[in-house]
Amino acid sequence: MPATFFIATIVLYFAGTGFFLAYLLRRSEALSQVSLGVTAVGFLTHTLALLTRMLEAGQVTLASFHEAMSFFSWALVLVFLFVEIRHRIHVLGSFILPLALISLLSAAALPKEVPTLEPVLKTVWVHVTLSMLGTVGFAVAFVAGIMYLIQDGLLKSKRFNVLYSKLPPLDFLDRLNQQSIVMGFPLLTMGIITGAISAEFARGSYLSWNPEQLWALATWLFYFVVLMGRLTVGWRAKRAAYLTIIGFAGVVLTFIGVMLKAHGAVA
Repeated sequence: MPATFFIATIVLYFAGTGFFLAYLLRRSEALSQVSLGVTAVGFLTHTLALLTRMLEAGQVTLASFHEAMSFFSWALVLVFLFVEIRHRIHVLGSFILPLALISLLSAAALPKEVPTLEPVLKTVWVHVTLSMLGTVGFAVAFVAGIMYLIQDGLLKSKRFNVLYSKLPPLDFLDRLNQQSIVMGFPLLTMGIITGAISAEFARGSYLSWNPEQLWALATWLFYFVVLMGRLTVGWRAKRAAYLTIIGFAGVVLTFIGVMLKAHGAVA
């Protein structure tokens, strides 16, 4: 049953992505409603896929990369739907949903077996949940940064086309960028702390100083500098957009490094 819901979600997110991308190029507002409806149904099947998998396993299944990437995709769509309901920014789905689809396809390509954890690691899902939620915040900041740069470019070149009319004002995108970092950073911080505590109980050391942990800490430090720059120095607009794009690239590289090492260890 979880597999059926999971496959249905991929199909629906794929269709929703197609509709949202078509919405970018056409003036028809009906496309946005169709896209939103398909995405909402996909979110429902995604929720059922996660719940039935947990019920089948008899535990919170976020210990595998498959589950982590699937949860990231689910949380990303949840944030999009929340912003959509509150602000009615249809075009946000044209940028968020493709990212959620890529994450879900990545999850589909990863092993689906739920690993057997030592009793001391049974709460590792707390670390994964907080880390993924923090990453969702950075992903939304990344999307807001891309949208800001596109809208800024259209304004400067005076190309007032269909895309320009659908993108939100620059001030809104700048606020969304900042709010996403403000929400994501504390969650990632708590994720790192809970992960270190789990490592202490399991291995007797808070840090192993391996490349993945060092890169994760470097990413955390990067976002700390960006957040402090935004809140104290007043970094705004284009600089903040570029920095959040660079920071999210670091997050993606961290994920790739961790997954490659895990698969190498399994092989």
